[in-house]
Amino acid sequence: MAETERVIPADFPPSTNEHSTAKPPPMSPERPIPQPGTYVIQIPKDQIYRVPPPENARRYAHLSKRKGGRSSRRRCCCCFLTTILVLLLAVAIAAAVVYFVFKPESPNYSVESVAIKGFNLTLSSPLSPEFDVTVRAHNPNDKIGIYYEKGSSVKVYYKDINLCNGALPAFYQPTNNITLFKTVLKGSGIELSNAALRTLSDEQNKGTVPFTLKLRTPVKIKVGSIKTWKITVKVTCKITVDKLTAASKIVSKDCDYGVDLW
Repeated sequence: MAETERVIPADFPPSTNEHSTAKPPPMSPERPIPQPGTYVIQIPKDQIYRVPPPENARRYAHLSKRKGGRSSRRRCCCCFLTTILVLLLAVAIAAAVVYFVFKPESPNYSVESVAIKGFNLTLSSPLSPEFDVTVRAHNPNDKIGIYYEKGSSVKVYYKDINLCNGALPAFYQPTNNITLFKTVLKGSGIELSNAALRTLSDEQNKGTVPFTLKLRTPVKIKVGSIKTWKITVKVTCKITVDKLTAASKIVSKDCDYGVDLW
């Protein structure tokens, strides 16, 4: 009995075309598909050098210079401010040392007497007033002397009218000293209105004629063996006299004192 051969068909996937081509695996959607003829080169991040392109090279250099200039200016400003603060601190320490060592006190000024001439209130002609003023200066300091320099001025006002002018003598006032100095103040061609003349006459009858004396004098302070720069002393005294004669007496007085350091 002849043997029969059994043919077992192999499992092949069904194909619609005899010559079918294999489909490539799908690309990941995260990676772009390079165009034909291009290459993608992957370099680690730590090997990438940031160099500006040629068209931005000048702008990069300009910005780099600006940053450097700003840093230099900031350093200069910081150094300048530091120097100023150090100088101010040194001045403050020196002033504190002078204060505690020498214990400076302000001098006192007052008007002791006034003799008035040249007031004739019955005539309307210009006046030529003259004030002989005695000023008292008291230096209460134990270790500080005062040099009164040339260039002083003393003026007497009635309301806003400057009546006469003069100056103080130049002299040195030692420590713990009281000095009385006289100065003659003169004016000429002073014209007062009829109303001002009547007011002066009424005030003289009442025994209360007000005047203002303004004194300005440059001084130098002597501390030990050191003399300071010139300081301007300003004294304003409001005085009231009983009459406009050489025998006039001061009824009231109030003096205010100040200085200009520069």
